[in-house]
Amino acid sequence: MHIAEGMLPPLQCAAWFAVSAPFVIHGTMAVVRKSRENPENKLLLAAVGAFTLVLSALKLPSVTGSSSHPTGTGLGAVVFGPPVMALIGTIVLIFQAGLLAHGGLTTLGANVFSMGIVGPWVAYGVYRGLKAMGSPAWLQIALAMAFANLATYVVTSAQLAIAYPEGGFGAAFAKFASIFAITQIPLAIAEGILGVLVFGFLMRTARPGLVRLGVLKETAHA
Repeated sequence: MHIAEGMLPPLQCAAWFAVSAPFVIHGTMAVVRKSRENPENKLLLAAVGAFTLVLSALKLPSVTGSSSHPTGTGLGAVVFGPPVMALIGTIVLIFQAGLLAHGGLTTLGANVFSMGIVGPWVAYGVYRGLKAMGSPAWLQIALAMAFANLATYVVTSAQLAIAYPEGGFGAAFAKFASIFAITQIPLAIAEGILGVLVFGFLMRTARPGLVRLGVLKETAHA
């Protein structure tokens, strides 16, 4: 994710914009709805957005024209649901592309798809599945955030393989994914651990909001 400016052909850039746009529109409607339902949700939304912004700005050089780093989207997907993260991810990526030269504006659609759409939906699926099995809350959060990270980079590898299919898509995908894995697997584990700590902080400081959103039950304990 955070594919740099000029790394994707114009037609592919346009295609990724077209695919991502409906999710971002839906996410915008979800943010407006949740804010109207309870204005206090805005504080948690701001916290989730800040967490995503800070975490995803910590980059390490990786595949030429891209980077490895945490994503921070799994936590927001658990708290607010994945649609909200499409909008938050877009805002974060625009800010980083415009002010930090991290990612690009022409590649925004591709980066939003990997970090703001696929990552959060995978995180939410992992979280709901573990919750249904009665797994501990800390495990739900840790794996949701770790898999959001890994899913983002699987998609990025596929996007780059489509753009540069040397030796065929499969060979190109394997090449990009294996290079990413060197830095991304440790980062995903670290992000999962950090997510547990941050969620524990939210449970202590914003429990009413988490209860209101259905993330915690009134009598839930970590």
